[in-house]
Amino acid sequence: MNYPKYDFISSTENMTFEFISSGNNGNIEKTIRYQCINEEIKIYNLTFGDNKGMNKETGELNIDDITVSNNGDLEKILATIASSVNIFSETYPDRLIFFKGSTPARTRLYRRAICKEFNYISKTFAIFGAVNIDGKIINVPFNTTDDFYGFYIKAKCNEEN
Repeated sequence: MNYPKYDFISSTENMTFEFISSGNNGNIEKTIRYQCINEEIKIYNLTFGDNKGMNKETGELNIDDITVSNNGDLEKILATIASSVNIFSETYPDRLIFFKGSTPARTRLYRRAICKEFNYISKTFAIFGAVNIDGKIINVPFNTTDDFYGFYIKAKCNEEN
């Protein structure tokens, strides 16, 4: 996958990546963040969206994952997210990454992007679909035809972990 991507600034722990989307609607600050959602089995949620600054009450970074920017740079943004996944996985190869869209349409968009680059991605990562069964999210083999609740990916060198 050799698409143009944005330059970004990453936190020293490679848990947060910030960049500027430049396009039809101007410059928009974007953030990719990895947050632990299950410490026992090392699952990290990938969150992506517009950077809305720090929440003064919590001290946490506000990421708006609902807004549709329509900045005309979707492939460049997806390539930037993929680059952050590579860096995160190199830094933390034992961690499983979970992601889903903020809407079913965005989750389908992510599935299409995975399908488009599946041969390339699957050389480096094990890819699973996430399904919601009675409120429990489990991973199942990824395929190109099913709709999924979300996705799990993990560096292949550590599949057995």
